[in-house]
Amino acid sequence: MSNTRIVATIGPVTASADKLKALSEAGMNVVRLNGSHADLDWHAQTINLVRETLPDVPILLDIPGRKIRTLMLKEEPKFSKGEVIILTTDEEYDGVEKVPVNYSNLHIDLKPGHTVLADDGTLRFEVKKVCERDIYLCAETAGCLRSRKGINVPFVNLQTKLITDRDRAMVDFAKSCKVDFIGISFVESKDHVEAIREIVGGSWPRIVSKVENQGGLENVEEIVNVSDVIMIDRGDLSVETNLEELLLFQKRILEIANSYGRPVIVATEMLHTMIDSPFPTKAEVSDITNAVLDGCAATMLSGETAIGANPEEAVKVMRGISDVASGHLQRTLDNEVSDENSRSVPQAMDAAISVICRQLPVTKIVAVTVSGYAARMVAARRPRQPIIGVSNDIMTARSLNLLPGTEGVFLDIEFSRKSTDHLVECIRELWCSGKLVDEDLVLVTALGYPNSGNRMNLVQTHLVSDLIQTLEWVK
Repeated sequence: MSNTRIVATIGPVTASADKLKALSEAGMNVVRLNGSHADLDWHAQTINLVRETLPDVPILLDIPGRKIRTLMLKEEPKFSKGEVIILTTDEEYDGVEKVPVNYSNLHIDLKPGHTVLADDGTLRFEVKKVCERDIYLCAETAGCLRSRKGINVPFVNLQTKLITDRDRAMVDFAKSCKVDFIGISFVESKDHVEAIREIVGGSWPRIVSKVENQGGLENVEEIVNVSDVIMIDRGDLSVETNLEELLLFQKRILEIANSYGRPVIVATEMLHTMIDSPFPTKAEVSDITNAVLDGCAATMLSGETAIGANPEEAVKVMRGISDVASGHLQRTLDNEVSDENSRSVPQAMDAAISVICRQLPVTKIVAVTVSGYAARMVAARRPRQPIIGVSNDIMTARSLNLLPGTEGVFLDIEFSRKSTDHLVECIRELWCSGKLVDEDLVLVTALGYPNSGNRMNLVQTHLVSDLIQTLEWVK
């Protein structure tokens, strides 16, 4: 099994059963839908299509949140350097005279001299004047301002709401469609994550917190602690902070998230040239390699698979680069000697599992888990063996496919609180389904005899053929 996961954004060029199957065969592990584009009917239809075509693949719905964007435009204005264009908070305009944005107070927050960036920082403007609801911008670069493109105003304190009405509607939509993850934009504190979790009102969808501005960087540890997954959105992060420090920010976020066992998705322009070209640049190859070596759980494709000319090739290229980098990482880990001081039973267990899996000929790891905790902690150690995350909660099982090197499996088995008999039953079911074979030496980890505060306190190793003989299993 390939270790690093690949998240692929589905758009107009890939929203069909044939294309979804092709992307999956090329190496896609998680489907992403960008809630900033298309309407809810399209997203509902696409979610149903994914469920019918790839029922075991988790779905991430990225909701717009507090991100400022241009609206749908009748005319997308082109401009030269030095030319003036007008942004407006009056949504009656359509781009012919003025370009409307979705944040009604932008004209209040901006002042002459402020810098405005658009389209992940590829377009740059200076505010010349503000007249009522209109913002006059002088272009510092030539280009075209297109529909639904992001607007950034670095180092300006915008008075946007923590949770918007659209956020609430999108979370309700995500719950009704039973997506596995929701992506929250511009997360700056644990309060933001907890407010979203309160709206969710349960365990699902799981929350992907996007770290993409200075506030998120300053509070990254508390954000990581209360989130299920972290996404490094480098497009907004690069324009909201300092471009020169982007890679250092990425490394810091990965280090903190991995210390908490939180999977990290690295996103934005990883294979941007492959939107048009069938080949990546050497810089893009280096970028993906570096993210894998630093411990990301997944890399993400956006326009490459949503609107690009080479969606399948982009996934194949990313898969090939990731696998080579993962192989190098495994060799490095094999040569390291661990002298960690464990602080808790689960930390001691996952450290012990790491050592066992590198010293014994273990072929597969089985993590039996209700919440996903055991699988998540084992995956954070990057064992070379494939991990089978077994849960009796179908959404937990599906979500485990995001974790590096992990396959989530749903089994309709009652997990006993008073015995560990269900562990043997899980192994038997995996053997019957062909996910384990007679020759496998499996390491099993789980929570035995759960009580308040207990987590992942059990490790067993079994040769499957011994269990078959001892327990007289037959298929």
